[in-house]
Amino acid sequence: MSQRKDKPVPLTPPRDEQAEAAFSLWLQRGLHKLFDEVANEPIPEELLKIIEEDRRK
Repeated sequence: MSQRKDKPVPLTPPRDEQAEAAFSLWLQRGLHKLFDEVANEPIPEELLKIIEEDRRK
């Protein structure tokens, strides 16, 4: 019986730069859609106070 000498098939297809850029854009837009509203909320005064106290240590 002959043995196969083929190269193993990769489990994931190779990523090209265009696909990588498209994924990055999709991810960035999705994260902005999910978190921009929260990130734009004002920081509570109590939390700012705690941060300032910690800086002085």
